[in-house]
Amino acid sequence: MIRGGRSYVLSPPAFSNDAKRLLVCTANTVTIFSTATGLPVLSLDGHTALVTAVIVVPASTPASKILCYCWTASLDGTIRYWDFSVPELIKIINVNLPIISMVIPSLLSQTAETNDKSPKTFAYLSVENTKEPEKESGKVLRGQIKKCNLTNSRMAGGMTLSETKQPEIITVSSSGKYFGIQFKRKLRIWKVPIAESERAVVKKITLHHTKNMNVLAFHPTQRIVAAGDVTGRILIWRGFGDRTFADGDGLVSRKLTNNEEERPGVRGNDDADSCTTWHWHSAEVNVLFFSSDGAYLYSGGKEGVLVVWQLDTGRKKFLPRIGSPLLWFTDSPDPSLSSISCADNQIHLLKMPSMEILKSISGIKLPCSFPEMCNGLQSGIAFDCNAGLVALRTENYCIQLYSLFDDRGISEVVVCERNHQPGDEVTVVVTLAVLSLDGSMMSTAEVKLPEEGLGGLVCLKFWALGSQNKEFSLSTIVYEPHRDAGISAIAFHPTRPMAVSSSYGGDFKVWVCNNGIQEMDKPLPNSGWTCHAVGSYKKKPMTAATFSSDGSVLAVAAETVITLWDADKNILVAVIGETLMPVVNLAFAGTSEYLVSASWGSKPQLSIWSMSKLSVSWSYMLHVEAIASAADMSFFAALALLPESSKCNETSIKGRDGVILLFNASDPVPIFTWSVKKAKGGALAFIQANQFAIDENELDGKPHQSLLAYINGDHEYLLFDPQGKEAKEQSTIRQEGLGDLEEAGKFGYASIYGELPQFDPKRKQASWVLSAPLERPWETGSFEVVLTLCGGPLGKMVELNASYRFSIDEMLLLQMESLVFGFGNFGRNHV
Repeated sequence: MIRGGRSYVLSPPAFSNDAKRLLVCTANTVTIFSTATGLPVLSLDGHTALVTAVIVVPASTPASKILCYCWTASLDGTIRYWDFSVPELIKIINVNLPIISMVIPSLLSQTAETNDKSPKTFAYLSVENTKEPEKESGKVLRGQIKKCNLTNSRMAGGMTLSETKQPEIITVSSSGKYFGIQFKRKLRIWKVPIAESERAVVKKITLHHTKNMNVLAFHPTQRIVAAGDVTGRILIWRGFGDRTFADGDGLVSRKLTNNEEERPGVRGNDDADSCTTWHWHSAEVNVLFFSSDGAYLYSGGKEGVLVVWQLDTGRKKFLPRIGSPLLWFTDSPDPSLSSISCADNQIHLLKMPSMEILKSISGIKLPCSFPEMCNGLQSGIAFDCNAGLVALRTENYCIQLYSLFDDRGISEVVVCERNHQPGDEVTVVVTLAVLSLDGSMMSTAEVKLPEEGLGGLVCLKFWALGSQNKEFSLSTIVYEPHRDAGISAIAFHPTRPMAVSSSYGGDFKVWVCNNGIQEMDKPLPNSGWTCHAVGSYKKKPMTAATFSSDGSVLAVAAETVITLWDADKNILVAVIGETLMPVVNLAFAGTSEYLVSASWGSKPQLSIWSMSKLSVSWSYMLHVEAIASAADMSFFAALALLPESSKCNETSIKGRDGVILLFNASDPVPIFTWSVKKAKGGALAFIQANQFAIDENELDGKPHQSLLAYINGDHEYLLFDPQGKEAKEQSTIRQEGLGDLEEAGKFGYASIYGELPQFDPKRKQASWVLSAPLERPWETGSFEVVLTLCGGPLGKMVELNASYRFSIDEMLLLQMESLVFGFGNFGRNHV
């Protein structure tokens, strides 16, 4: 099993002491990347929830730079101590509260001298108080700052430094003397006691501002603190805490005064000498960080620009066009190396002080946000099944090519130029991206949105993969390929440079490159794509299109009917259908003996059509997000959304909103069923197995023909063998209340053969079902492999060659009835 698609930027990363490795919080693990190559080399596995902090134990002497120890904290309520050179888990501390943020000031204040008695190590934690019951007023303070004794593996008894409505991120000074949080319009700053103990008094001051603040940073050597607010302003307080923190600090206290003229910019009775304001950013400031010598202040925000301020003069220089809002700035022990984390799930390694981007660690791009008028678009995810790549639409009008086996970005294709600007309106939407079967060609469709109801432009583009640089270059642009109508689908011929585009305007067009004479495995000269044929059916909107496995048949959906064409001769061969709602997805199963269609609307439907009989074989009343067919096999997989009326969120499905169903096209009973979360906007594909990746991830020890890839709505993904060892290992898991999935009416056996008096479909069932749980829960929802139990009368349904429609509740009840009444062989494998 291969997992990937995690976020790299939810928490700040940390450099190793030799700056050769970067530790990144990635979901439930910490992934260690090489700063030289940008590739992952190790991972720290053990947390059972999101990892929120990673802190490398700094080297106290030059010789100790080879030491590789770190602390991690997680929402699972544990702190863990690691040797990340092996890697090996050394210690676990149970806090029993979700940890949002953690700092360890004593690690930063350690000196090179060693004492006979080493001091104890304390951490300050920002936790979520989940033990406090909800109040009717809703004024429960969930955020708490607590102290933890890491040496003795226990919390400092009864000590809560602060309470806030929500947990806040803690920031610590590089000297380890101060730490603080920003809470709405306040900064709360604590001074770390010189002699740390569980009962030591921690002094605190509060600084005020007129706007909400997002981030703060401490000067490394002086008592200066900076904060960024939601309007783009940066405030710098100098001499903070002179009255409160001066004792024992070694610094000269200023003359105490409350005179506003002698404390410019300071509000009220705040403990600071002065407060100055800088303003360049047009939107909220998310990043603030002082250089190691304190001479410069780095800032960044939604503009995607890193600004370097000279602290004494206020002069600034810029690293522009990073392309995404900035989230974190991380310094390294090597003064010539730093990193910035961006909202597009990229971490850029910077050469300092020139700020040149040396290398980028690219995670998978997050789903795009579309204007309301574009709601209802399909996921737009395309797969190169042979190379194990996926093509994803990004915010900046690009297509990201991402390796599913290596879990890293390969390249980006700029579909339309766009400079990132905060708050700018989306003017172009990339609606479709499709790859050819061999991955050598790509086609995209984009729509330029009308402004004030005027204008609007549809554009179809064809791209060719370079043989040398392996990057896509633009081959042909077709403006308004279907007049002013939008493009509903694009599909490539499986063996020739031919493609089809269908439109809501009532026609489809067949496009060829070099007249479609040369085969794909032969080099093609540089030439454009031209329209080969145009077809339509009763002027109905064409809503989906696909080619058969050998390319001899072109299937195009005309709303609720499916038309079959000879693409070369542009001849209508047959018409099959009709469905209840417009068809939005078509796919031939295996060697094209069956055609699978999915309809969306008030009566969604998954239908399987027999090509030999030109009629429907069976169907389900399902909303299907995606369909994937296995090459040269009659198997296909469907990703279906669970109906909202189902009570599955309260029973065995446990909040999951979708299921993956694996079918043999000739059999209406699914072979396997997996329940998943975040199915909306998800995608499926059968990926050709990469033996090297399989060996690295220890899937099964046998040869693989294909793996099933599932990408959820947040672009997290999982690759697994649907018929492998994990699916066949049987264990019993209690499935509660499958009967709760039903809606009104009769289902399953009773719906066809009549009532069975000894069985009440309304009764709450608690049946034992054979299942094989996966290795561990996935953070986006555990996959649960359920072996289908079928046979008996269910087999007769296929023999009758009648057309049946089932809801997803009926399908699950059919499986349950097979178990209760003992139809067929228990645990029969249809593969």
